[in-house]
Amino acid sequence: MGRGRAKAKQTKVARELKYSSHETDFDALQRELSSNSSGSHYEESADSDDQDPYDDGYDEYRR
Repeated sequence: MGRGRAKAKQTKVARELKYSSHETDFDALQRELSSNSSGSHYEESADSDDQDPYDDGYDEYRR
């Protein structure tokens, strides 16, 4: 009970998103993506490729 109005709202929003034409600002998207990549985690992990991510530093003491 009580789900009809919420479901109708979700259906309306989904239909608007599916059938309406949105203009995408690709220049702004490119700027956003390029600014986020400057400090990304991937650059940091590229520097430490030789390190084992599961190494806790206690291997010498276990043997």
